[in-house]
Amino acid sequence: MRLWSLHPRVLDRAALVACWREALLAQKVLAGLTRGYTRHPQLERFRATEDPLTAIGHFLTQVQLEATARGYRFDASRITVPGGANPAIPVTEGQLAYETTWLRSKVDLRAPEWAQRVTAEAAPSFVVGPGPIESWERVAG
Repeated sequence: MRLWSLHPRVLDRAALVACWREALLAQKVLAGLTRGYTRHPQLERFRATEDPLTAIGHFLTQVQLEATARGYRFDASRITVPGGANPAIPVTEGQLAYETTWLRSKVDLRAPEWAQRVTAEAAPSFVVGPGPIESWERVAG
């Protein structure tokens, strides 16, 4: 599961679609509607918010808005709590740098024309602060 801290506008098509699918799964997990992935480390930051379903709803809404802007049809009715207040989830500069490098390595192979769009811009659901890679991140080897 990869719930990008990066802004949806910097995600290539494959990353945007995967993020949507995986965030929908995360929503099910946070709502207690599935038994799988309940301990996935990327969910820690959503669980740490005052209202995890509103937080993931805000995240999903931002992904859906970007998809719509690109002409894709992501079904907004699948978002349990659409829109909502920005949860302002903390994310570190180190995490954004790690994700930027990770995404760039993928985009360089599958959509090199997109590579220049991959920047360390945070998604609207997050607030950037100083620090290293997040403790919940499982760094690829």
